[in-house]
Amino acid sequence: MRKYYAIYLFALIMTHLIGYARVSSISQNLDAQIDNLKQVGCEKIFSDKISGTTKERPGWNDLMNYIRNGDILVISELSRMSRSLSHLLEIVEELKKRQVELKSLRENIDTSTATGRAFLSIMGVISQMELEIKAERAEAGRTAAKARGKSGGRPKTDPDKLEQARILYLNSDKSAHQICELFGFSRRTLFTYMKTSQSALT
Repeated sequence: MRKYYAIYLFALIMTHLIGYARVSSISQNLDAQIDNLKQVGCEKIFSDKISGTTKERPGWNDLMNYIRNGDILVISELSRMSRSLSHLLEIVEELKKRQVELKSLRENIDTSTATGRAFLSIMGVISQMELEIKAERAEAGRTAAKARGKSGGRPKTDPDKLEQARILYLNSDKSAHQICELFGFSRRTLFTYMKTSQSALT
């Protein structure tokens, strides 16, 4: 029994919390992320001031050269580490090969647990969905501006967007306000659509 307890203590001693922080431009501040990482006990923190879509990130490269088996990588949120769902999955797989666990503070993810691994996959899908929605929303905004210029009226809300918003509202912890802000329409529009959809099923 003492032997196993000694091994457990040794494992704890050998485990290091390594932090990573990133902002998208030189003008942005890393202080909030770094403070959060220090508060949870990160012994060393690497950082980048560069867009997440940029493949080469010096701070991240230094981190990957530094981190060792048994370490725990800590980030403030998933978007600080990955630029897309496929990129997230690549990183998770690489960390798995190195026997490095991942903790994301905002999403409360810990890959050392089965629940954490499953939740990571779900959050990755939602994060990617949000990015794509924002891109589609920007394009829809440009299209709507052109339509208003031609007709002078207000374009109708895209039914596909309403359905996506309904699904996200029913299957995530996001508020109606957050979802409607993401899609670019009012809470009244969303709830009217949900009420109409429910009526059609009954």
